[in-house]
Amino acid sequence: MRHRIFAAMVLAGLATPAFAQHHQGHGDHAAHMAASPSIAAAVADTRRKDSNRARDQYRHPVETLDFFGIKPDQTVVEIWPGGGWYTEILAPMLRDKGHYIAAAQPPGKYRAATETLVASDPARFDKVRITTLDPKAPGDIAPAGSADAVLTFRNVHNFLMAGDDAAKAVFVSFYKALKPGGVLGVVDHRLPEDRDPALEKSSGYIKQSTIVRLAESAGFRLAAESPVNANPKDTADHPGGVWTLPPTLAKGEEDRAKYQAIGESDRATLKFVKP
Repeated sequence: MRHRIFAAMVLAGLATPAFAQHHQGHGDHAAHMAASPSIAAAVADTRRKDSNRARDQYRHPVETLDFFGIKPDQTVVEIWPGGGWYTEILAPMLRDKGHYIAAAQPPGKYRAATETLVASDPARFDKVRITTLDPKAPGDIAPAGSADAVLTFRNVHNFLMAGDDAAKAVFVSFYKALKPGGVLGVVDHRLPEDRDPALEKSSGYIKQSTIVRLAESAGFRLAAESPVNANPKDTADHPGGVWTLPPTLAKGEEDRAKYQAIGESDRATLKFVKP
């Protein structure tokens, strides 16, 4: 009974901050079964790369997208999709009734990866629109007031590394793109609140309170948080930062088994709303 109650709390966005900080998010079968059939079908699509599907156990795409309230008739902007881990889920799901916009990096290898993926399979990606988000000069990632949701997965720490003003400007771009009542969904590597703030500029981890501060500075309201991507095994103090963990495994063979046993990082999953 306790697990069914917890799953309902997650999907309703009612889990308390303390519980969200410490609960292990892996394998929440009840929440998975209760999620949107459209999301579940998109995640189960066998056209997704096997290497991407292998990470579902860490990234919980069904529960995460359901928590953000994503529906197939929405306009959704994904920030910096890179190689397209979530593009493979979102673009086909939104293709017929909604719109998927990839707000990609400025020209370089990550934008090229997005463009290559989109060109690789017109049956899934022919309606994808690619725009640009440059933290050094944020512009329109979508027509103002057009998006139902803006989603950013493991990117806010990068924006902060470009400077606090740049990070604030990026959140303003998110705010501008959204309709009133629209959702900003954020997932990022979580730095414990008692750690040195300087680590946010070097470790790849960011404090949840910093994400909230940046979002609120742009006018957003924190609506809910979910523990679905929490990982208590992650101590967030690795010698090479978050990149020491899978999937990067920056240390190569050094302590590889140890880091694989930890899995991907502990992550904050936050839902903000534009009033």
